[in-house]
Amino acid sequence: MAKRFAALLRSVVVGAALLLAAGQAPAAAQARHGVTPGEFDFYVLALSWSPSFCEASGERSARSMQCAGERPFHFVVHGLWPQFTRGFPEYCQVPAPELERRTVNAMLDIMPAPGLVRHQWAKHGTCSGERSASVFFERVRQARAKVRIPAEFETVSDYRTVSPDEVEDAFVRANPGLTREMIAVQCDERRLREVRICIGRDMNFTACQEIDRRACRRDRLVMPPARSGRS
Repeated sequence: MAKRFAALLRSVVVGAALLLAAGQAPAAAQARHGVTPGEFDFYVLALSWSPSFCEASGERSARSMQCAGERPFHFVVHGLWPQFTRGFPEYCQVPAPELERRTVNAMLDIMPAPGLVRHQWAKHGTCSGERSASVFFERVRQARAKVRIPAEFETVSDYRTVSPDEVEDAFVRANPGLTREMIAVQCDERRLREVRICIGRDMNFTACQEIDRRACRRDRLVMPPARSGRS
């Protein structure tokens, strides 16, 4: 029994070490299925650094609108996610109501991939409790409009190195009412991948301990540059 417990303990320690080595704290959030739409505590607005996504995706995205189109994307909306204080709802209506093409096309300026728009509606939008998809995406646009991108990240024309703290501080300075307890930076092995900002149902910034606790733990991150092209 003692040997079995020791082996189990070693596997837990190794698993935690691998998570930390990847720059992430161990995940505590749990998805909840079968939740009644509209039952949640706050939103997370996830803003993806598009050049990191495109660089990591490589050939898979070589012909996509986001990574190979005329417009150079910087921070784009990954999603607006209903959250509980602990855990989050997902896929609250299966199958999800089908999106009209005009609804998808209307979001491509800030969510530049039709598949992303459809996926976010099915996984997260159906949990929002909004009366229609178009109303949910109006909420997404409202949340995005609330967040000001720091000036130093509006134009990144060459590789630059930042720390998670520097990114958080820049967003806090640019957005009155936002504090470090309301934002979390996400990363992969070396790149800045995403900034997640917690917003209450009243569309005001709100603290979110669980989201903040799962932030990137790396010291330095690379921000790949945006492509050249027409903005």
